[in-house]
Amino acid sequence: MKIAFIIGTRPEIIKMSPLIDEVDKRGIDYILIHTGQHYDHEMSDQFFQDLELKEPDYNIGVGSDSHSKQTAIMMKGIEEVLVSEKPDIVLVQGDTNAVLAGALASAKLHMAVGHVEAGLRSYDKTMPEEINRMVADVCTNMFFVPTEDTAINLLFEGISPQNIFITGNTVVDACHRNLKIASKTSNIMSQLELEGDILSLTLHRAENVDDPQRLKNIIKALLNIENLTIVFPAHPRTVKTLKEFGMYDTLKNAPHIRMIKPIGYLDFLILQSNSKLMITDSGGIQEEAITLNIPCLTLRYNTERPETVQAGGNILVGADTEKITYNVAKIMGDEELYHNMQEAPNPYGDGTTSEKIVDAILDSYHQGKLKIKAPEEIGGRQAKKLLTMHEKITVAEFEKNNPNYTIKIVFDEGNPLFPQPDLSLEGKIVLVSYFVGGN
Repeated sequence: MKIAFIIGTRPEIIKMSPLIDEVDKRGIDYILIHTGQHYDHEMSDQFFQDLELKEPDYNIGVGSDSHSKQTAIMMKGIEEVLVSEKPDIVLVQGDTNAVLAGALASAKLHMAVGHVEAGLRSYDKTMPEEINRMVADVCTNMFFVPTEDTAINLLFEGISPQNIFITGNTVVDACHRNLKIASKTSNIMSQLELEGDILSLTLHRAENVDDPQRLKNIIKALLNIENLTIVFPAHPRTVKTLKEFGMYDTLKNAPHIRMIKPIGYLDFLILQSNSKLMITDSGGIQEEAITLNIPCLTLRYNTERPETVQAGGNILVGADTEKITYNVAKIMGDEELYHNMQEAPNPYGDGTTSEKIVDAILDSYHQGKLKIKAPEEIGGRQAKKLLTMHEKITVAEFEKNNPNYTIKIVFDEGNPLFPQPDLSLEGKIVLVSYFVGGN
């Protein structure tokens, strides 16, 4: 068996690192295909060394460009590698252009696609990431979703529950793995010589930093924050717009704000773990914060990680000055609230996600499910209907007794549930599919 990992950005490498470890540990043949979406060759090599990973087998070196050009170049390079290597399954992670290119190229070659962190939806199609993850999921064969909510997103898009695996998120595995490495190598806290409680800030999304009013509102809120030292590793693009909009000096000269150059992932992981509070517009940091038990405020009006909000560890504040200022003061001034946010249950699992993903892949491989073949029988029309269940029976028992039916979604008092095999159907309504006609 051979697995191909497609990675293009640091978040992908980070979240794939524990999965690569698990595949390596089990002696499974694998290749790493690095698209080079964000980083030059030297920086990329160093990052793999920092995370104690082997160097990529292939580096396409796409660099920065428009979305379309980037995707096209990556598809061409990925296709050439896949034709040569002939993996049994191609794994992509998340929602970058590398995911889009990898999923499309693989599907066109009739190679199985496994999407790690599938099913996330912000329902905001102005986000390029939303388009990437939706298109990638059309091409996917094995959906490794972090939570039941993300599984349900896919059910409503018509994906069969048999192809969805609720595994948790590899971000938990990655935080545990990489924090151990960081604790051995990072000296960021001694370098910064910080005193008192720390608030770590990331701010880079175009909808925030390219909009002068939004950026002004956020900066005003940061200037109002008291009794916390704000550490702000400022992205070059953010620095550029801050200067263009005349806000850079105000922020730089604020006594409680420490603007620093961007720092490496391992250093940032240590900074996060020593923070009292996080403010971010990043998706991945929402996940890392709840994994590290750090209360988080998110500078966005929607999130594809709503589980962090539902769990109580994250609050959406948009770019609203009053909401940001109020929530920081409330969290820091209310010991019970702070404790509840800090102890919010992690919706992304217990750190065994990589094991579950590899188990599912091996099981599918041994059952021959990774071979993508054209239909050999004339198919009928797939019909659907709702059934009200009165008998005491589980999903697995119902499907065994009714082999022509597949339970797509279960509704309990109007609330959708994923049809886990051992879920009791008594008193619930189920949506089933079945084929009509054909031979």
